[in-house]
Amino acid sequence: MTLRPRHVSPIDPGFVPASLWTRAFLATCARTPGSSALAIGLRRPDGTASVFRTQVLPAGAGDADNLLHVERTVKFLLWARGGDEVLLSGALAARLAEALRRLYVAGGARAFDAEFVRKLFERPLTFTVVDEAGLPAESASHLPLGRNLGGCRIGFDLGGSDRKCAALIDGKVVYSEEVKWDPYFQTDPDYHLEGIRDSLKLAAAHLPRVDAIGGSAAGVYISNRVRAASLFRGITDPAVFDRRVKNLFVDLGKEWAVPFEVLNDGDVTALAASMSLGRNSVLGIAMGTSVAAGYVDPKGNLTNWLSELAFVPVDYRANGPADEWSGDLGCGVQYFSQQGVGRLLPLAGITLPATMRLPEQLEELQKLMQAGDARAVRVYEAIGIAFGYALAHFASFYDYRCLLIMGRVTSGTGGDLIIERARAVLRDEFPDLRIDLVVPDEKDKRHGQAVAAASLPPLRS
Repeated sequence: MTLRPRHVSPIDPGFVPASLWTRAFLATCARTPGSSALAIGLRRPDGTASVFRTQVLPAGAGDADNLLHVERTVKFLLWARGGDEVLLSGALAARLAEALRRLYVAGGARAFDAEFVRKLFERPLTFTVVDEAGLPAESASHLPLGRNLGGCRIGFDLGGSDRKCAALIDGKVVYSEEVKWDPYFQTDPDYHLEGIRDSLKLAAAHLPRVDAIGGSAAGVYISNRVRAASLFRGITDPAVFDRRVKNLFVDLGKEWAVPFEVLNDGDVTALAASMSLGRNSVLGIAMGTSVAAGYVDPKGNLTNWLSELAFVPVDYRANGPADEWSGDLGCGVQYFSQQGVGRLLPLAGITLPATMRLPEQLEELQKLMQAGDARAVRVYEAIGIAFGYALAHFASFYDYRCLLIMGRVTSGTGGDLIIERARAVLRDEFPDLRIDLVVPDEKDKRHGQAVAAASLPPLRS
């Protein structure tokens, strides 16, 4: 399928936007006799479910394109919404379900994703063919968390390169601190536990008492239990993970004996935006060590969706960059994070020592941008172009009108350029979309995430 994007990065010209590819594919379906509807349902063990509807070409008319479209869409749904049961309904459902089963097994191309689903929901991923009546009723769990500001509270945020904590009294920040740490490949869970304890103690020292604690962290957390998280990637022994990591936050809650809630950092980002702006239908994205994302729905609720947009496909080229963790090609982390910066630097002609870590590479890029280096401009332009096309793709899966953009990658004038190019893509390619791109002010940058995290747990009555 030949695409002609209106915006092309000179240092990453092979980028094939998922949004444009999908638009062209569906247009082909619309003009091809025999094309048919396909419904993709996802169901979770708690009974919540969603249904996504699309089209496919008739058998024999575009089998490779059908599989690419459906496999990439299913992958997006698994990481954005989550579920251990995939239900397919339509004329080609049986054929496509069988192809998906071959991919999502041990040794298959999507083995990482299948294993991740098993860890999250403690059940294997299944693909089942159903008729229309067998599709689940759509429902999402609305989390009654956030917007609680009364009392003496601690908020913390655990990232890949630093951890933040703040102390609040009736919503007013009285103390905040940021401490560098390096959790990704630590093999001893005590490193993480002691670091978090240290942050909590720092904040507590500035309060007369502690009434509640809320936190945000990269990963997936269900009922405060760690299901899967990049922060704990170095702990590869499943027995150690189950014994010492899975209930880490549950145990901390018992230590402090106060209401204690932890959510994915992306959800807290979106909540912070909704609280600050007074708006709903908000998608929050933080470009940092990875890609954190979260969603506040049109009614102002957090949901139980995963929104792990680091792993969703945004580039459909056959030889796209590989995610070093999952091994898949063209996923968000290689475009909208420090990893994406590290990938683009040599393409722009910027050579840095091989031993330089990704946060330091980003700092060097920011220095070059501040000095007016044209190579740095090209890096930020490439990120912005890819981001604009990705935002249009996200709109097929999220009902959002406001996008909050945060994270170290978006700091400084380079971040301004990312937003400028993303807006240009949306204006020129997707004029029907009405999405406000918002950057937090300095107060929200410093305290917004901690305030939102601290507001998660309601006080005990």
